[in-house]
Amino acid sequence: MFPSVREVLELDPVRNGAPRVVAGERGLDQAVRWVHSSEVPDIATLLRGGELILITGIGLPPDDAGLRRFVAEIADVGACGLAVEMGRRFERRLPAVMVRTAEELGFPLVELHRGTPFVLITQAVHGMIVDAQLAELRATAEIHQRFTDLSVEGAAPAEVVAQTAALAGAPVVLENLSRQVLAYDAAGGSAELLLANWEAHSRAVQPAGRTGHDAGKGWLVTVVGARGQDWGRLLIRLPVARDRDVTLIERAAATLALARLTKRDEHQDALERQAQSALLVALVGHTAPVADVIVRAKALGVHLERRQLVGVVLRGCSAGVAARALRDTSLAGLAGALDGDLVGVLLALRAAEDEPDALRRLAVRVRELAGGAVVVAAGEGVATPREARRSLLEASQVAVSVRRPAAGPGDVVRLADVGLPGLLHMLRDEPRLQTFVERELGPLLAHDARNPREQLLGVLRVYLECGRNKSAAAEHSHLSRPAFYERLARIRRIIGADLDDVQACLSLHVALLALDAQRD
Repeated sequence: MFPSVREVLELDPVRNGAPRVVAGERGLDQAVRWVHSSEVPDIATLLRGGELILITGIGLPPDDAGLRRFVAEIADVGACGLAVEMGRRFERRLPAVMVRTAEELGFPLVELHRGTPFVLITQAVHGMIVDAQLAELRATAEIHQRFTDLSVEGAAPAEVVAQTAALAGAPVVLENLSRQVLAYDAAGGSAELLLANWEAHSRAVQPAGRTGHDAGKGWLVTVVGARGQDWGRLLIRLPVARDRDVTLIERAAATLALARLTKRDEHQDALERQAQSALLVALVGHTAPVADVIVRAKALGVHLERRQLVGVVLRGCSAGVAARALRDTSLAGLAGALDGDLVGVLLALRAAEDEPDALRRLAVRVRELAGGAVVVAAGEGVATPREARRSLLEASQVAVSVRRPAAGPGDVVRLADVGLPGLLHMLRDEPRLQTFVERELGPLLAHDARNPREQLLGVLRVYLECGRNKSAAAEHSHLSRPAFYERLARIRRIIGADLDDVQACLSLHVALLALDAQRD
């Protein structure tokens, strides 16, 4: 990290010059990237920004207009300060026009009242800068090494976030595009305070660019994603962001993106169930040729060819329960753990007409063995192993979308049973759906986050659920019609949509249902 003007003024060679800051104190925390000594009046053309200028003043213009122009020009090009040795050109104090101009610009202006060789100041400052650059290089090398190790080890997102917080010495949050927290590390602070009202707080953090620092909110932010598919944001709470911090957050984001691309499930089942799980994962993930899966399944005693194949996904029981239920009901198939808390079953039936009875028997036995509410979801039956992936994926999507418990022990949920809310629940982690929600409702959600007492989203929800009947919606909201109409007008201005247009309202209603699914 480069030294600030304030830190430079504390160096012995500078203090020996009896420095006195006469203007621009609010700029003393600017970083000094170099020290430049010259008596050239048009020195501004030689500067690149971040320089501390040392002069005696002998080359400065003789008139007030020239002095004002000199100070303004070096401030405009990004110099961080000007130190003038007194006694050569100016006896006891700098001209008032220089002091006034520097103060207006917040540009540090320093008088040196004792003679000091400028070379000693230059050497001291440049020594600090070189040390800072070496420290930055060492820190950057450590960052790359740490995250390379995490990538090789296949670290979970929580580990990556914890390592980021340790290196930054600050709280870190990983969120998805709906501003839901996926992982966090409070860096020794209060997790409750860090995550309190997180969605509203996060929506207010809007840095410029893919990686940026929101100085007003005090967060360094970068987008997380790979192959053109963004799926979240990583945030570090920092009042000031250094180059090293930008390297840290971008390296952490790359590690998270890579982990998501290369993640593979690990199963702890018995040997036979582990083999079956591997076959199911190979079918779903296309990680092995279908012909190989057929041969390996046959070796396990399950024939997939010339069979009616039905993908079933269970939520709320173990793979062991699913395997035992297959044995107890004398049904042929594969059973194993899938992603998260889901268990997959691929039934291999001799005829399509056996499907309803087989699914009912399996559902009854699974619930008996599990001793609790288990979601049993089934995909469409298919005739070839090559289509089995589609049936399993459909069953998986249905299983995660079901919100209500089964009415009876033999109930099986199919895609036709879930409706639009269920479909949106299936897709709730899809970045494109999250992007759609943000496009449709983001401005309104941001408005409500800034105005917690108003909550216009609820007004929009009532209006749409009442079929765009304003009178009924006003009554349902317990508002007078003028008050309700005024709020609708505000919503229209905020989101830029015509609330009388059927298509616009349809998009908004779907976005609201998707938001509910994401918050569920």
